Amino acid sequence: GLMKILHTFSDLQLTSVFHHSVIVHPPGFYIIGFQSFPSVNIYFIFLAFVYVVTVLFNGLLIIVIVINRSLHTPKFLAVINLAVIDLCLNTCTIPGMIKIFLVQDNFIPFNLCLVQMFFYYIFATSECYALTILAYDRLVAICFPLRHNSINTVRSMCCIISITWCLVLGSITYSTSIMTNLSFCNSVRVFSYFCDYAPVFRLACNDNSMQWSVGSFLSIVNLAVPFSFIVLSYVSILVTVFRMKTLDRRLKALATCVEHIIIVAIFFIPILVIFTIGFYLGAIPPDQRVLSLSMASCLPPCINPIVYSLKTKEIKTRALALVRKNKPIGVPTNSERIIVVRASQ
Repeated sequence: GLMKILHTFSDLQLTSVFHHSVIVHPPGFYIIGFQSFPSVNIYFIFLAFVYVVTVLFNGLLIIVIVINRSLHTPKFLAVINLAVIDLCLNTCTIPGMIKIFLVQDNFIPFNLCLVQMFFYYIFATSECYALTILAYDRLVAICFPLRHNSINTVRSMCCIISITWCLVLGSITYSTSIMTNLSFCNSVRVFSYFCDYAPVFRLACNDNSMQWSVGSFLSIVNLAVPFSFIVLSYVSILVTVFRMKTLDRRLKALATCVEHIIIVAIFFIPILVIFTIGFYLGAIPPDQRVLSLSMASCLPPCINPIVYSLKTKEIKTRALALVRKNKPIGVPTNSERIIVVRASQ
């Protein structure tokens, strides 16, 4: 199978030497990122658990916000945006990784590879901007408390979310589409846990400098710009908090930011470290890069609804009410038991 494909590519490569317009696309790629891991079975079981938790908690969060009209506010609009992105981000990669483990089939067709690449980077990039939007919400709430309701309206939040989605869709559509200009005639083995942008374009046998430039530029813009905005937001928040007269007000203001700071640190710090050290310096071994990047991508969508949203009082009370409401018929609640006892007396 693989040797036959590679021989076919060699013949096609000779054709492309004489006809520069010929672009060689393989039938597909082999994802080989986890082949060298000693305890890969345990890791895939862990990923299955992560995916189940991601679906359950983000799904619960989305349902709670949608069915409760009192939660249709700018803040919870930003929260539901993050929950949808989290759910989609892990759906892009974890089921495919588990399929490789269960079926022992690590082949992905060429077009499906580009589709997976497109959706992964759409949701990974949108995650950066979703966390930035939540930082903006905290900035307005703490630094402009009297004008908060007039500045941060549902309409303005919808506009901000729509603009970020348009920017992300435009940039990722362009960066993915230029991958079709590459010829792959040497290797089809992608050393990653999905059809990753950099490991794929590095397999090309024609000039990939455009893909490298676009990938580098968009990575810097989509990581550095949101992270810088978040840092500057918290600098402004801290300045405002320390100007408050009472300690009680300071603590209350900071308490509303703790969960957001945690999820920003969980998402941004590992990816920034991997990107700067791995992409530019090449100092991370390939197998460690795959493990680190998969953990950095898969864990935040699982942790976000638990740390940030479900600890919020409004969400917690309504989520518990929803779960109790959907108890199996015939299982009385404590209040129902008390009524029955009193009636019998």
